[in-house]
Amino acid sequence: MKKYIDTFVGGYTGYADYLWSEITHPHLYNYFYWLIGISLLFFVLQLISPWRKGQSTIRKDFWLDFFYMFFNFFLFSLIIYNAASNVVVELFNDLLAGIGITNVVAIEIHSFPIWAQLLTLFVVRDFIQWNIHRLLHRVPFLWEFHKVHHSVEQLGFAAHLRFHWFENIAYNTIQYIPLAMIGFGIDDFFLVYIISLGIGHFNHSNINVPLGPLKYVLNNPQMHIWHHARTMPDHSPYGVNYGISLSIWDYLFKTNYIPESGRDIELGFPDLESFPKTFIGQNLHGLRKKRAPSENE
Repeated sequence: MKKYIDTFVGGYTGYADYLWSEITHPHLYNYFYWLIGISLLFFVLQLISPWRKGQSTIRKDFWLDFFYMFFNFFLFSLIIYNAASNVVVELFNDLLAGIGITNVVAIEIHSFPIWAQLLTLFVVRDFIQWNIHRLLHRVPFLWEFHKVHHSVEQLGFAAHLRFHWFENIAYNTIQYIPLAMIGFGIDDFFLVYIISLGIGHFNHSNINVPLGPLKYVLNNPQMHIWHHARTMPDHSPYGVNYGISLSIWDYLFKTNYIPESGRDIELGFPDLESFPKTFIGQNLHGLRKKRAPSENE
């Protein structure tokens, strides 16, 4: 037990030291300043050439989403996630060792050239996340958490990281084992995370970049806006265009849907008006038992 307590406490102190170092010591592999830099880039692009020209520069809920960016990228790990996840990984490894499994790696990815490692991690991780994203829409319990992301009424780059803290747990828990089996840890390869961050900002942003044939591979604002549409098509009531970084999975598995320009479509979901508007309210949502409707409702 002492080992797990030490791991938990060490997770706090270690991450606090790491975050303070990131803020006070800019360097090439610094997540904090890459987040700021990529965000500034898309803010400027939206200023120069907005797709929805009538949308305010500081759009509705911009500052809420701005806080979500730093909360989900850094503060949630500081508050609890890093310390708790370290303990869970330690427990998981001890349980495996208890049944005689000391190595879950099935593919020795580290024997690949570095470019092949990066490409494999990017593609495999994105496919896993595409499937997790579908689960968030199909499983009612998970959808209640995912509603936070879909409560965005005007898309902009910062909406990318508006999501419930439970999604951090869901994504990282589900992807941990398959990535570990091919030799990757959750924190491997800085470049893949930065590329994914940039693509996520891009497909939520208020810009229009003609991609030509690349639209069948790379997720983009003109495709992703239909994922945020308030009303889903009859043939796919749970959702469409689930791609995170890559759109190719939607085209391969027939979940793609772009019937026309979605520039001015209404965003959200049917009961959006009753959804919490504040950060605290949104992050308590999904944890509360839903009230049964009365006979008069």
